[in-house]
Amino acid sequence: MENNSNSMDIHVKRIEIINALKMQPSEESICIAGWIRTKRGSKTFSFLEINDGSCLKNMQVVVDNSLENYIAEVEKLTTGSSVKIEGIIVQSQGAGQSIEMHAKKVTVYGFAPEDYPLQKKQHTFEFLRNIAHLRPRTNSIGAVSRLRNSLSYATHTFYQQRGFYYVHTPIITASDCEGAGEMFRVSTLDFNRIPKDDNGNVDFSKDFFGKPAMLTVSGQLEGEIYATALSKIYTFGPTFRAENSNTPRHLAEFWMIEPEVAFNELKDNMDLAEDYVRYVVQWVLDKNIDDLEFFNQRIENNLLNELNIIAENTFERVSYTDAMKILEKNNDNFEYKVHWGSDIQTEHERYLAEQVFRKPVILYNYPKEIKAFYMKLNDDNATVCAMDVLVPRIGELVGGSEREARYDVIKNRITELGLNTDDYWWYLDLRKYGTVPHAGFGLGFERLLLLTTGMKNIRDVIPFPRYPGNADF
Repeated sequence: MENNSNSMDIHVKRIEIINALKMQPSEESICIAGWIRTKRGSKTFSFLEINDGSCLKNMQVVVDNSLENYIAEVEKLTTGSSVKIEGIIVQSQGAGQSIEMHAKKVTVYGFAPEDYPLQKKQHTFEFLRNIAHLRPRTNSIGAVSRLRNSLSYATHTFYQQRGFYYVHTPIITASDCEGAGEMFRVSTLDFNRIPKDDNGNVDFSKDFFGKPAMLTVSGQLEGEIYATALSKIYTFGPTFRAENSNTPRHLAEFWMIEPEVAFNELKDNMDLAEDYVRYVVQWVLDKNIDDLEFFNQRIENNLLNELNIIAENTFERVSYTDAMKILEKNNDNFEYKVHWGSDIQTEHERYLAEQVFRKPVILYNYPKEIKAFYMKLNDDNATVCAMDVLVPRIGELVGGSEREARYDVIKNRITELGLNTDDYWWYLDLRKYGTVPHAGFGLGFERLLLLTTGMKNIRDVIPFPRYPGNADF
């Protein structure tokens, strides 16, 4: 058989731009591919800035007019067009980069028309939300996406290295965890012909699950089941709140990280939360410094300093009672006045973290009236073993507690709060069959993104934000 290998094109493997930018000048051909950020030049040559999303920086490519498709295709390239380029890495003669690429071959995958929305100018984040299918190509949202990936990896690494088991808790639930807010209903009933019972109420026995079902607000209760069997577990998944809220801090769909540990008490829980937050912040400082420097320059000019303070310092630990004494002395500074027994608002949380202690603060031992039924009741019968981690710019980042492990006490708490003990029969069983001290917390992943990027609106740190009136893309 005749060997035709010499007549075949030699395949040059594509290299991501993040790796190509680390290469030294060489006569060996490489291949990159991506989207054009900018193009400038003349009939004799063109400069292309190519980005493939692997990093913030672009690869500058010089294309000479000697290429056979220069006039037919290269000259027509505009911002947003997609290309594959084969060439060699050379020392750059211009300022701003140490190396550049000289093209030997340009393959055009797709031309972008002149009305391509992402031109080389400043776009508002409000505008970018309307084109969420294109906004990952911008510097800011691309950097957010890389931070989101890095923090996800760091999260799994942190818990896996410490012997935690990753548990998938249900998204569809028939119980409301702690009365945490309005819930989205899950139903297959025909809205035009809703079945009614003898009392005129919706007959949920005709629905898919035979009872009311909702999207979960938390995986905590189910996480406790596995913690009382595997000892150390964590969940990391989507959660939902149907509150009609349009603040920069709230989403209808968001992601939560929720560890739960058997035999842990309140102090252990505070230690775990602090260790986790400091770990992931140090992780991105080590591995995403280019993106962080971009955020520091363009979004929040004190970001790197704040993150280093978090990574390098132990968190202040203050009881709710002592925090109230501090806040009451400064009530004139607040829109919402405080007293012992009142809930703490974002302005109070930020004041403690930014003005008083100038670093993250862990508040603990809150009044039982403002916390959930499952939190362990202290001996004073007035406070519970709750804890919140407060950080600058955000306020509350982590909320958790030691759980009430005593059957009679938690049953009474459920009743006191007007909840139906029958709905929590399996949760109560955990306190009947080999009950143990256990503790856990929840961290809103998007708030962690706000902390580490300096972004101002939570809708800009999740790929496709869901909020009142918006479920596009």
